Amino acid sequence: MNAQIIILPGDGIGPEVVAVARRVLNQVADGWGHDFSFEQGVIGGAAIDECGAPLPDETLQACRQADAVLLGAVGGPAWDDVSQRPEHGLLALRQGLAVFANLRPVRVYPALVRRSALRPEVLEGVDFMVVRELTSGLYFGRPKCRDLTPRGRRAVDTLSYDEHEISRVVELACELASERRGQVVSIDKANVLATGQLWREVASEVGERYPNVELSHQLVDAAAMRLISQPRAFDVIVTSNMFGDILTDEAAALCGSLGMLPSASLGSGRLGLYEPVHGSAPD
Repeated sequence: MNAQIIILPGDGIGPEVVAVARRVLNQVADGWGHDFSFEQGVIGGAAIDECGAPLPDETLQACRQADAVLLGAVGGPAWDDVSQRPEHGLLALRQGLAVFANLRPVRVYPALVRRSALRPEVLEGVDFMVVRELTSGLYFGRPKCRDLTPRGRRAVDTLSYDEHEISRVVELACELASERRGQVVSIDKANVLATGQLWREVASEVGERYPNVELSHQLVDAAAMRLISQPRAFDVIVTSNMFGDILTDEAAALCGSLGMLPSASLGSGRLGLYEPVHGSAPD
């Protein structure tokens, strides 16, 4: 197999992480007869320092033409006071590549059980997949602003989902579950949020098209508790952008370290964006 891979080291620990990942890929290529070619770009704080923007056009175009993108991490206190934060580059990259589904496998390895804060009997056999919607929701909604009113400072974030944005990510979750244990838990906040009610309706409609998959629903607060008390109960989780972001960080407690969670961000085509779940670890 031939593949063009774009390397985006980013900030903080990112360059160290991708350097080791590249060594692993070279070993894979040598051992199984693949031909991987690499090109490096800038993103995040490093791109702000070098180009004045967290995602230069050249980086995005190179990524669009590649077979895969390997990213380290972005962000750090050095860029806390800039108008465009390094994280804006990562959000723009995800949206620019149309990678709408983020797959985060959570598996507890026996050798690392003692690294977790949970009892070993709770962790035994934990193996589930989180499918996080990645290019919509609260992180991308408009309007998004901060301003000053006569009553003081004010901030606005908008949570918005269209039917097709929900449908496509739930379809992927059902496809994955059909190759696993056949169970999908859709996580929302339907008791409070209108977007949660729509999410639950669309997820139910998609689930009806997969008779070999058992689809159930759970509110995010209850799911957060169950993730710690009964993690073996999960097979595939599908949820919105912000809920997926938070719950997978919680799931890292099962594995013993945020560094044990990889992720793949995928869309409808071949191109994938691959990165660790952790941040840049500036300290």
